[in-house]
Amino acid sequence: MTLGATPDQPIPEPGTPPDVAIVVASRNRRDDLLASLPRHEAPVVLVDNASSDDSVAAVREAHPEVSVLTLDRNVGARARTVGVAQAGTTFVAFADDDSWWAPGDLARAVAIMRAHPRLALLNARILVGPEERLDPVCAEMAASPLGTAPDLPGPSLLGFVSCAALVRAEAFAAVDGFDPVVRFPGEEERVAVDLAAAGWGLAYVDEVTVHHHPSPRRDAPGPRRAAIWRSRLLTALMRHPWRDVSGLVTTAVRSGRGLHGLLRALPDVPAALRRRRPLPAQILADLRLLAGDTR
Repeated sequence: MTLGATPDQPIPEPGTPPDVAIVVASRNRRDDLLASLPRHEAPVVLVDNASSDDSVAAVREAHPEVSVLTLDRNVGARARTVGVAQAGTTFVAFADDDSWWAPGDLARAVAIMRAHPRLALLNARILVGPEERLDPVCAEMAASPLGTAPDLPGPSLLGFVSCAALVRAEAFAAVDGFDPVVRFPGEEERVAVDLAAAGWGLAYVDEVTVHHHPSPRRDAPGPRRAAIWRSRLLTALMRHPWRDVSGLVTTAVRSGRGLHGLLRALPDVPAALRRRRPLPAQILADLRLLAGDTR
């Protein structure tokens, strides 16, 4: 198994492989996992990013039905790519250790994917916390200026929220899934734009729901903002025109957290440059439209 992953047990296969599996990537979130895993309505592949809090042993004892992969180092979002390969299903839903799909909605989402063969990624509605507040990003997705293509079930996207995404495994694998350069957080943009560049559709579908109860064990806001800047810069190096990269670097230098993100990105610049493949003009134009740039 790549990346030092070791399979715990195969995904249950009653007769024929299931259409969908749920992939959860986690690190040091033992209590969150034990609370969320019973809520899932499909076979689960848990990919553990080298936890040190006894997560793996606890899950194996409490949920022997879960297929557990253990990595020998923290690879961030790339762990989900490992999980998709292990799942071997037509569709894969992502969930965080503090999120789950609403009862019945994962099956509905799969049916929507089957009815729309160009759809590579469906982003569900996200309700946050016990009070079930609508995540503000969902309102932005619902109002996407890209509109709704006639062969898609909802507004077109060039980004998504991983914990609320259902992907077509074939399309996800074709763009190499989450890459080893960006890692986490901010890992979604490169996957989204590569799917779109390959002709696949991404859509927001309000009719299906994911619940997200944010874990109390979260990174402090400051370091997280710097990490997001790091991801933005590395993604730009891999996919954006040089003038856009230059502008982003200038903005980062003028911004405290952006500068921290730039410094964190420097060790991965050679790897990003090796993966550089500028986006088609239409995708760049759509990204500018989403950013409010009407030039």
